[in-house]
Amino acid sequence: MKEYKTVEIENCDEFVEKRSRFIGYVRPVSNQEDANAFVDSIKSKHWDATHNVYAYVLKENNIRRFSDDGEPSGTAGMPVLDVILKNDIVDVCVVVTRYFGGVLLGAGGLVRAYSHASKLAVESGNIITMAPCKIMNACIDYSFYDRFCLLLADFGAKVRDTVFAESVTVEFTVKCEKAMLLKEKLADLSNDAYRFTEIGECYAKV
Repeated sequence: MKEYKTVEIENCDEFVEKRSRFIGYVRPVSNQEDANAFVDSIKSKHWDATHNVYAYVLKENNIRRFSDDGEPSGTAGMPVLDVILKNDIVDVCVVVTRYFGGVLLGAGGLVRAYSHASKLAVESGNIITMAPCKIMNACIDYSFYDRFCLLLADFGAKVRDTVFAESVTVEFTVKCEKAMLLKEKLADLSNDAYRFTEIGECYAKV
C-alpha cells in the first residue's frame, strides 16, 4: 500500500473559446463501472452538445481510457488524459462537453481548449493525497477533549466520528507510520489514563 493522489469531490467549471462553450466535469471514481456511469450521466445531461469527450485513470491495474467523441483524433481525449497524468492523479474521470460556436479552432486550438477545460475541472475537484491509515478510537473525559483534539491535529489525524455521552468517544484515521508514536504521546500526555483501540486500516485523506 502506498500513497496516491485523486480528487476529493465531483465538480465542474467552464469557459468560452471563440464562441464554443467548454464545460469540464470531474468525479472521483473507483472502477470502470463508476467511470462509465459518470460519462453516461454527462452525455444524458448534455444530449444536445456537439461533443462529450472523456478520459479516466484508475489505480487498480493502471487502467487508462479516453475518447475523442467525434473530434479529430488526438485533439480532445488525449489532451484530457494528459492533464490527468501530469497531475499524477488516479481514480478520476474527466468529461469535457463542447457546444460548437460556429468558429473552427484548428487542431492546436482544440488541444489547448480541451486541456484548459480539463485543468479547470481537475482544479475544481480539489486534488488530495490518500495514504494507508490506521482507523482508531479512544474514549476520553470531557476535561481532556481539547488537549486530545490538539494532539490529533499535531499528527495530521482526521476525525471520522465523535460521540458525546458520559464520556467522549472519538474515531479517527492517522497515517500508519505515525500510529505508534501517537499512542506513545497519548500515554505520556495523559499519564497512561487513555489508550487507543485499533479498529482496522483504510486509505484516507491526509
